Amino acid sequence: MKISVIVPVYNVENYLVKCLESLVMQSYQDIEILVVNDGSTDGSEQIIREYARKYPDKIKSFNKKNGGLSDARNFGIDHASGTYIGFVDSDDYVTADMFGEMVRLAEKHDVKMVICNIQKVDQNGRITQKLTQLPGMPEKIELEDKFSVFSDISYFACNKIFRKDLFEEKRFKKGAHFEDIQLIPQLLLECKAVAQTQQFHYQYLERTDSITKTHTERGLDILQAIKDVEICFSGSHYAQRHPELKNFQIFEGVYSFLAYLAFVKNKELFYRMSQELQVFVRERDIKLKDILLYNRFDKNYLLSLPVKKKIFYLLFFTGQKKLIRKLM
Repeated sequence: MKISVIVPVYNVENYLVKCLESLVMQSYQDIEILVVNDGSTDGSEQIIREYARKYPDKIKSFNKKNGGLSDARNFGIDHASGTYIGFVDSDDYVTADMFGEMVRLAEKHDVKMVICNIQKVDQNGRITQKLTQLPGMPEKIELEDKFSVFSDISYFACNKIFRKDLFEEKRFKKGAHFEDIQLIPQLLLECKAVAQTQQFHYQYLERTDSITKTHTERGLDILQAIKDVEICFSGSHYAQRHPELKNFQIFEGVYSFLAYLAFVKNKELFYRMSQELQVFVRERDIKLKDILLYNRFDKNYLLSLPVKKKIFYLLFFTGQKKLIRKLM
């Protein structure tokens, strides 16, 4: 097959049909869909069996003991036969032309990674937010010339396809949260160029019952993910591109981490995670002015945020964590 699409499944019986339907209806035919049931205890397995029976030439179904998202994705990679690999979360869905266009772009430009835009949808299918990934960039992006992509890109796995050889020595980190931030930058560092489409192919469902609404100390995995990327960066072809690395550290390690921290309700945990962030910033010699002046897509990032986020970040940066707790 030209492309293998990996769908990890865990207790998503209410959403799985829409996901699988969007995949079996792809206009591109040279596709295999690897559905990995990661120990579901609801009716997901029955749905998988029905689709595997109905579409035996497209769907390959697997059952495994629960090991988490990374473990299920890695299982799928190990069993994939495609030249390219894509990932779709089992509560999301995609447009009918997603994989056809992305494979075409990969072959047209001879690249190992292709990116599409994302739109968030609610459970009624209404679009709540459009997430343009690389605005103002050409269809083919030479990283040597446009390495700002390294710090500007959103590191989701599911709105991209990857040439399978990128995974020869790399896998998602088992047992870690924020596994995309840990792995996808490392895969990008193996590329000389990437391609993109401005189409909003990936439909990200904002679930009201999502476990991601729970914010715990696992948020510290963000900082560990960045440390793992730093090690890979130092041995890469781009090791001397220090400004882009610092921007990556600021965006993912400061802004993304704080966005998570804002929803940590336990007071003691909030302060402990705040201290970990301060250590992270100090060890990398990231100054307050670096954070305040950080630009994403050539625009000041802090100024682009909603007022509530601006206030939270500014209070944190100026050391007013007690006032933050009163506002939360």
